[in-house]
Amino acid sequence: MTKPTLIALAALLATLQLNTAWAAAAVKEAPKQRPRPAAKKVPAPVAPAPVAIAAEDENLSPDQLAAAERVNRGDAQCEFNQTVKVVPHPQRAGLFQVLFKNQIFTMAPEPTTTGAVRLEDKRNGMMWLQIPTKSMLMNSRIGQRMVDSCTHSEQRATIAANAANPTGGGIGIVPVTGPTVAAGPRTTTNMVTSTSTDGTATPEAPPVVAAGTPAVTPTR
Repeated sequence: MTKPTLIALAALLATLQLNTAWAAAAVKEAPKQRPRPAAKKVPAPVAPAPVAIAAEDENLSPDQLAAAERVNRGDAQCEFNQTVKVVPHPQRAGLFQVLFKNQIFTMAPEPTTTGAVRLEDKRNGMMWLQIPTKSMLMNSRIGQRMVDSCTHSEQRATIAANAANPTGGGIGIVPVTGPTVAAGPRTTTNMVTSTSTDGTATPEAPPVVAAGTPAVTPTR
């Protein structure tokens, strides 16, 4: 080989070695890639539970307004020296505010088929139940009585009247029954005898008389 050729080969080898060194350095300095975290599953949206309408926004029916006339207003003395106050709503006719301890529940009357008076706060699940001899405050969502044996002055008057003239006890709600038809007085008739051809007296069966029909005695 000639001298220029050797010089060219030497330069080529030097270039290759330099490129190899740069590549190795680049591999060492390259940052390690971290594994990507798994994508979190987004929960499906849950439809919100229906919210009960507030009593203030409720349009009262004629039956509800009629039931409101039967609500006892004022203080009711309850068990364990507790008090519940029922007052008409200051702005909405037919609604009531029921005050117990430090809470105020706005309630609307609801018609019943039992003769009881029921006030409901559907948004908070509270109910005030009134019968002729007592009232109670209930949490209808958990089925628990908040306070029981509450008596208004009118209910105490009813209890006293029942004690003076007992009618068989009960809670003061008398079921409606149909009319009772009294049976007429029982009557007896004289036995009538007949004489057979041989001269023997044979008693005849007494006539059938319907209840309540006056008996007729045959005349001879």
